[in-house]
Amino acid sequence: MTGQNTYVKTEIVGTSDVSISEAINNAIGTAARSLRNLEWFEVIELRGSIRDNKAASYQVTLKLGLRYDAGA
Repeated sequence: MTGQNTYVKTEIVGTSDVSISEAINNAIGTAARSLRNLEWFEVIELRGSIRDNKAASYQVTLKLGLRYDAGA
């Protein structure tokens, strides 16, 4: 059958001193070095630090969806 997939979810945290988008991309980029078949992400938590009354850093918790590869 085609079109039927099974997925595994894992939770990771990405960080950045620049932006939320960079924190997300840092997390995905790092995960992609050791995980295969990454297909989607879900932001489940967003945090940051404050310095001089401004956002100074970003920490984003993600759930990543990986397509399960039964042949591996």
